[in-house]
Amino acid sequence: MSSTTKKAVINIGTLATPLGQAARFGTQQGDLQQLQDAYVLMEDGLIKEVGTGTPDLAGIPPENILDAGGRLVTPGLVDAHTHLVFGGWRDHELQLKLQGVPYLDILAAGGGILNTVKQTREATEDALYHKAAQALDSMLAEGTTTVEAKSGYGLDLETELKQLRVVRRLHQDHPVDLVSTLMAAHALPPEYKDDRQAFIRLIIDTIIPEVARQNLAAFCDVFCETGVFTADESRDILKAGYRHGLRSKIHADEIDAIGGSLLAGELQAITAEHLIALEDDGIAALKQGSVIACLLPATSFYLGANYARARDLIAAGVPVAIASDFNPGSCPSHSLQFCMNLAAYNYKMTAPEVLTAVTLNAAAAINRAGTAGSIEPGKQADLVLWEAHSLDFLCYRFGSNLVRGVVKGGDVVAGTV
Repeated sequence: MSSTTKKAVINIGTLATPLGQAARFGTQQGDLQQLQDAYVLMEDGLIKEVGTGTPDLAGIPPENILDAGGRLVTPGLVDAHTHLVFGGWRDHELQLKLQGVPYLDILAAGGGILNTVKQTREATEDALYHKAAQALDSMLAEGTTTVEAKSGYGLDLETELKQLRVVRRLHQDHPVDLVSTLMAAHALPPEYKDDRQAFIRLIIDTIIPEVARQNLAAFCDVFCETGVFTADESRDILKAGYRHGLRSKIHADEIDAIGGSLLAGELQAITAEHLIALEDDGIAALKQGSVIACLLPATSFYLGANYARARDLIAAGVPVAIASDFNPGSCPSHSLQFCMNLAAYNYKMTAPEVLTAVTLNAAAAINRAGTAGSIEPGKQADLVLWEAHSLDFLCYRFGSNLVRGVVKGGDVVAGTV
């Protein structure tokens, strides 16, 4: 019979966390529990007790007691939208972007996603694994403890499966928890440029069933956008995913509002993501369908695009999550800390709203709010210790990693605490 492993974090200056097992919306998005002189007791990787003052440390070995030194402590950050596994980079496209060449023009010329598809198809599974693991190491060092990872750089059965196998291996091997999303409908591959319906049939009849059979993904996502997949095509693909147990996500209204957010509401998708070009009817549809808006401010920054209507979404009662969109083409950054800065500066969100967006709401966006995203009994002991005295300081400071320590499942896995 195995013995219980007890641990504690004590001398927390401020413990700030949203509470609950579902996304927060409207005025509740900014409601946090903030405790002074706090502690967290942990057993076998789960949170046992949260309180203030001096805890009962009986039975906890001294080496299992972490002194926070009066620092700010929050839940581990959750990145609810990444394209983690890919071959190569696309730095050669930077000058085209700086010259104002539109992304869809780059894509039509064989660049963009198709460039990464070529490199990902050519890469070995082990090469993709090691590259993604390095990114996860950096993400963890900046406080990210749970990550969603999409496929979509294969656009064929073999490579989509290869990407998702990498995510599964990393989930098993790396301290960061990973959640997989199938996104075979990311672009039209060159071999199907003259027969898009044949590619859609490949996704619906072959790729989705095989991914589901191998239990390689939890969600199905589609790039519903001008020049990519229409709302009707997206509906067919997402419904096929749903029939095979994959809950719907959708890249919607990033460049043009062609019906993606309306479809998200219709299908009651768990998330609609990007939403830079979101219109009023789209906001209403998201609210009606209880859809979480997953916003990606670093993508707007990199592309020089508008920023999504976060304040309007919050006012309408739509839960807002914030994620990195880490990918080689439109967001070569996986820093959620930078996204938090951008959300404060450009979405005009308050620090409590931002924290909820990168913790509890982000966990809800990948159906993990029951186990992650907040500091309360029964959830995973995923904590970040910050070199900060307030939440505002996290949004105020930019360009520096403010993480002093990361606790994942009760273990210190990053930082110098």
